[in-house]
Amino acid sequence: MYDGGDYYAHGLSGQDKQFEGRVSHFNDELKNGNASIKIRKTKVADSGNYTCFFPRLQPSQMFHIELVVGAASKPSVTILDQSKDWSLLQCEVYGASPRPKVEWRDSSGNILHAKEAQVTERGGSYDIILQTTVTKTDHYSCVVTQDQIKHHTEAETYVHINGAASEPHVTILDQSKDWSLLQCLVRGASPRPKVEWRDSSGNILHAKEAQVTERGGSYDIILQTTVTKTDHYSCVVTQDQIKHHTEAETYVHINGSIVGYVVAAVVTFVITLIVGVIVQAALFVTGRISCRKDEEKGEPIKDRTESDLLAE
Repeated sequence: MYDGGDYYAHGLSGQDKQFEGRVSHFNDELKNGNASIKIRKTKVADSGNYTCFFPRLQPSQMFHIELVVGAASKPSVTILDQSKDWSLLQCEVYGASPRPKVEWRDSSGNILHAKEAQVTERGGSYDIILQTTVTKTDHYSCVVTQDQIKHHTEAETYVHINGAASEPHVTILDQSKDWSLLQCLVRGASPRPKVEWRDSSGNILHAKEAQVTERGGSYDIILQTTVTKTDHYSCVVTQDQIKHHTEAETYVHINGSIVGYVVAAVVTFVITLIVGVIVQAALFVTGRISCRKDEEKGEPIKDRTESDLLAE
């Protein structure tokens, strides 16, 4: 109460004992008609409806306000335990009133299955511990909601499950003289990777629809492609979310058909024949071969060389 410059603990008596020493006015504001109060060391029991009454105003005025003590503070989240396949997360909420709803959610807002909450109540305030086990790399949030007082708070943690794809396994499943069927196998990758076949120039090859199996957030993927050229081929695995890249390579030799060998042989023979004719023609033109006929013997004779003339 404030009355003409007097107020509780300052000229006035009769203050409720539960507020003694905890309630005060803003002294500098009283002269301006501001009778706001400050309650220190608040307790859940302080929650309720408060009335501010101005009896000397004409007409008198009365204002009401509801005080709620115990809105949950931001929860504490921790990773209690972890393996290469999972992480155990814990969310702790202390001193919340009224009792809040506590949930674990993934980055898409999906509510996760959790163990039964551990709840402790003390004087109307609640301590709550909620645990969940996750198997995927993601951002996870502990969400605390108190609908009665329209209060919401949350805390987030990032979990990385060590499921980065290992080097893929590539094999030649089948082969003929004209083609080879290649297979790429990726096991236990998380998050789901992108898998592609590429040639030595980096071109992405057309492939069959991938065979995908998901188990507890990790992925096994099989991707097949058929190639018809001799080359080095790579199976490339990419996980952009965790900036991971790996690949494996295989060499494929396509044998070709017998027709190809026959054609090649014929072409080689023709080229050799043409070259031989050209060489002979060149020798004839330069005079290194003579086609004159000996009149006495009736046989073609060679041009005499300088050594032949000296011998004569």
